[in-house]
Amino acid sequence: MPAHALSEDLKSLIDKLIQMKQVPATEPIVQLSLKTVSIPLISWLASQTLYPRIYWHGRDKVEEVAAIGACKDFKFETGVDDKALASVYEQQRMLSSNPDIRYYGGVAFDRSIESWPEFGNTRFVLPRIEFRRSANQFSLRVNLNFADNNPIDEIDLAIAAIEAVMPARPLAPPNKLTLVSRQDIPDFPHWKTLVEQVIEPKFNQDTPKVVLSRLTELEVNEQVDPWMVLACWQGRNPNSFQFGFQFSPDRTYISCSPERLFRRSQQELFTEALAGTTVRGLNQEEDVALANALLEDNKNSVENQLVRRHIVSMLTPLSQYVGAEEEATIFKLNHIQHLHRAIRAELKPGVSDFQLLQALHPTPAVGGLPRESAMTFIRQREGYMRGWYAGACGYFNKDESEFSVAIRSALIEPGKINLFAGAGIIAGSDPEAEWQELENKLATIMSILIEL
Repeated sequence: MPAHALSEDLKSLIDKLIQMKQVPATEPIVQLSLKTVSIPLISWLASQTLYPRIYWHGRDKVEEVAAIGACKDFKFETGVDDKALASVYEQQRMLSSNPDIRYYGGVAFDRSIESWPEFGNTRFVLPRIEFRRSANQFSLRVNLNFADNNPIDEIDLAIAAIEAVMPARPLAPPNKLTLVSRQDIPDFPHWKTLVEQVIEPKFNQDTPKVVLSRLTELEVNEQVDPWMVLACWQGRNPNSFQFGFQFSPDRTYISCSPERLFRRSQQELFTEALAGTTVRGLNQEEDVALANALLEDNKNSVENQLVRRHIVSMLTPLSQYVGAEEEATIFKLNHIQHLHRAIRAELKPGVSDFQLLQALHPTPAVGGLPRESAMTFIRQREGYMRGWYAGACGYFNKDESEFSVAIRSALIEPGKINLFAGAGIIAGSDPEAEWQELENKLATIMSILIEL
């Protein structure tokens, strides 16, 4: 790695910051940026001492970000309504005209109840220092918040953060962990009861779909490097979003999610219906047969159509045009494959990212239909707090934004790894088959962590 060249770029940023002390800032939020050398971003992130640490890798593989520190950080717990969140969102947009300034963060699955410590129901961060890769071009950025801080003090804080940057060290090789214990919440008997309650005809008539999920708690004695785990996961499922948020040394949320919530470029929006699941085959012939069976399976087809129709109906009031693929295609991952329909919309002028989050999150692929009755069932019966699992994670700025649905994920804490998986329950669902689907969805991360 060209450490010397990177060091020179960091010194160049410090020189620019020193010069800024003599020139008044033109806007409340300012970003300095320069092209830099290529570095291994996950390794660099794991080597830093400044928190938060944030990682983002787009599903299209074009863009990758590693960021540390915070010059602007807003977090909300319970009790904050959508209007207050939208107001804060719009205030942030007004602080700079620079379209490259991004806030990274997430929204919990259910913002009406408590979420994880440090994460909040909603938390977004404007990082202090960012490395961004776009295709093969790398840039180094430093952000300054003159809206809330004295300019000289803010510049000194930025200089100190740059001086504390550590060179990237290779990630430690992965070792299989020794499993002390495993607990599933809900366990299978409770899961079976929940599925039977959802498919009961009277309930199902009013609430045709509920996405039930399970927390799998793995107790381990060894220390776990979340960034090594994410790097391994990335290698197994390269055609997924990969992201991580570490607000302190105690908790890191990582995800290797196949599902896009939405991508916005100006007024053009891309989203999708990703629902309906089967396993991969042991050879190409079996894989094709399983994919064809999935395409022809009525239960999975109905589930995907429910998601597609809901997304189209929620986008229609916000859009001048909404179009969705009529025929499903197959989206393949390492251990499983999904039904997929692409959806595109032309948004009406003035529609904001927060309006899109309100309309689309949580999708029927992680909550159910109708949204409120499914959410009430989950809140009252599932038996654990989802937090950011099945939430929305990504970034926003003036011209573009992208959010992933935070499935296939893990919350890593000292001595414990929390894994999450869900399955859509509709009329005809079988408790044993849906339980096995949860196991299939955990297969990749379990193969990384535990000697099976």
